[in-house]
Amino acid sequence: MLRNFSILAQLTIAMRNIHLLLFTSLTIFSTNAQYCTAVGPTSTADSNVGSVQLTGVLGSINYIGCPGVIGLQNLTALGTTLNAGGSYVANIQFSTCGGNYAGAGEAWIDYDQNGLFDPSESIGTWSGIPPTPLSIFNFNVPAGAQNGVTRMRVTQQEQGILPLNPCATFAWGSVMDFSITIGNGIDCSAYVGDDTVDPIIVATLPYTNTGDNSFCYSNQNLVYNSPDVYYQITPSPLMQSITVSLCGSSFDTFLSVVDAFGNIVAFNDDAAGCGTTSSSLTFETAGLGLAYVIVEGWGNASGAYNISINADFLGNEELIEQDFILFPNPATTNFSIKGIQGKVEIIDLTGKIVKHIDLYNGENISILNLKNGMYTVQFGKEKQLYSKKLMIQ
Repeated sequence: MLRNFSILAQLTIAMRNIHLLLFTSLTIFSTNAQYCTAVGPTSTADSNVGSVQLTGVLGSINYIGCPGVIGLQNLTALGTTLNAGGSYVANIQFSTCGGNYAGAGEAWIDYDQNGLFDPSESIGTWSGIPPTPLSIFNFNVPAGAQNGVTRMRVTQQEQGILPLNPCATFAWGSVMDFSITIGNGIDCSAYVGDDTVDPIIVATLPYTNTGDNSFCYSNQNLVYNSPDVYYQITPSPLMQSITVSLCGSSFDTFLSVVDAFGNIVAFNDDAAGCGTTSSSLTFETAGLGLAYVIVEGWGNASGAYNISINADFLGNEELIEQDFILFPNPATTNFSIKGIQGKVEIIDLTGKIVKHIDLYNGENISILNLKNGMYTVQFGKEKQLYSKKLMIQ
């Protein structure tokens, strides 16, 4: 069987502003670390992993391949336990279920449990044309591996070139995942801040802290592949804005803020006056409610970071606005304003007045004809002009 393989040159433009634009269209929240699963072969023919054997301190993996399977083979029902700091041997037969064609193979174990198979987590590689001798991968589990259940991925890619991409799709080959339980490693049970379910609570401002997202944290915020740390803030009515800074961190940081519904409030990559790679931002708190500050790295970056959070408070004149309440906020069909009578205007983010009421007397204001998003509600009392933020969803 003859095959014609064409090599397409792909131009990747590594521009951070493109990544920042993508940020606004990505889902913010995830329940746990997300392994890439839309991977592997589109055909069941030919190249295929023939066998995988790995014996740990408790249990063993004994897998025999063929027939071929399209996409990812989820074999996480098969697993073994490995101890951090221990030495082990994985025996993998890179083989075929049909014709013999040149290719490459590689295996990884996600030691830090961040949902990624990093190059440093590769336990061995192979290249050749089946049939070839059994590949014997001798590897050491890092002493800093995290306790708990993680994954081993084994890939064979026909016409593949080392190092392989563990998230690639291709025509012929195999991608399969097994379960690995790490023991005697780092205990992450005391670490909080991995997601919105168990965030680090910022109870008072100003707040300062040091942290490290290179271990015990996974990728929950799907903007970049780096591990994330979540801080929860509930602004007081007396706050006007909050400033968050990662200045002085040891790696290339990315900083974002979302509300309780996952809507983006603010984000920053590199801040002026904060070094060449550190992030800093300021966001308004009026009508915001609970918010999450998310610390992560640009791309796969991780390491030690410094975080400081501070607030600007309303002056006496601005405190008068706290007598006026928009309810409900966020709103879906209508809302009302407590403590005001007179002219009311609703203004969108472009500055356009999308609704005008000459004389408001406390009745419900319909917003059924307005699109979802953030608006400014402007109103007057005793020759004073006030405004509040309104979220329509």
